[in-house]
Amino acid sequence: MTAPAPAPVTAATGPGEPPAQCLNCTGPLAAPRPRYCPSCGQETALRPPTVGEFLQQFGGSVLATEGALWRTLRLLLLRPGELTRQYLAGRRRHYVLPLRLYLAVSVVVLLLMRLTASVQLQAVPPDQLVVDAPTSFQIDLGTGRAGVKDGVFYCEQLPQWLCQRLQRRIDLDAKAMQREARALGECFVANIGAAMFLLLPAFALGLRLVYPRRGLRYTEHLVFALHVHAFWFLMLGLSLLPWAWLERLALLAVPVYTLLAMGRVYGGRWWPRLLRAGLVSLLYGITLLVALAGVGLWALLF
Repeated sequence: MTAPAPAPVTAATGPGEPPAQCLNCTGPLAAPRPRYCPSCGQETALRPPTVGEFLQQFGGSVLATEGALWRTLRLLLLRPGELTRQYLAGRRRHYVLPLRLYLAVSVVVLLLMRLTASVQLQAVPPDQLVVDAPTSFQIDLGTGRAGVKDGVFYCEQLPQWLCQRLQRRIDLDAKAMQREARALGECFVANIGAAMFLLLPAFALGLRLVYPRRGLRYTEHLVFALHVHAFWFLMLGLSLLPWAWLERLALLAVPVYTLLAMGRVYGGRWWPRLLRAGLVSLLYGITLLVALAGVGLWALLF
């Protein structure tokens, strides 16, 4: 014999009366009714929020100068490597978690990249977007190649299905080629974020290989990688601004910041650190080429 289902909790004991139970945990509320539920801590007087309260919540959690986001960004920008040290030391409550910080920064910057690319394309007069299609070019895919020679498509030493996809992409007239080029550019930018999830583990693996005696686990190296890549994305965002000097400054800041951060987190002298940074850069560069090739091929085929 099954027990009867519990009666649903009503919002009030009568018309216009406050609820006799907590709407969150159904715990009983004493009289006079407390402001917060003694069982779960939720407010007992609930009502739909106003627009002003929504804005206040947003400003308090995101835009407040003493909020976790701004506190994290200040430490990330002004003291290279210190955010990682704070995390590894267990002081994590006052800062945005590494993965969340990286995702937030990268998503915003990638969105700016797409918007900037769209604005630049729209700024060009439509009659100047279409140019004569090249009569000859080649795409080398390692085991084979494809391209256009004197206006005729060719595909060598590649599977038939791949040749057909490539032909649909590149054996086009001038206007169609321009449309495909714009679509490929947008697809390439859209997939960079996914490629970074291949680069991040490779960067952390490189750190693990060159610092085998620091007593750090792979995931702790990954924390450093997330913080450093968040800074790199911020510099990439600065380089999108229409000032050449700011772009040069952002590019210079990337290696300097990374070396300083490595020194603060891992210690050691400058010359061994430069050697280790070179080895990590070599592994990272190889992975970067593979990731970019994969993104480019995906954009080309799909």
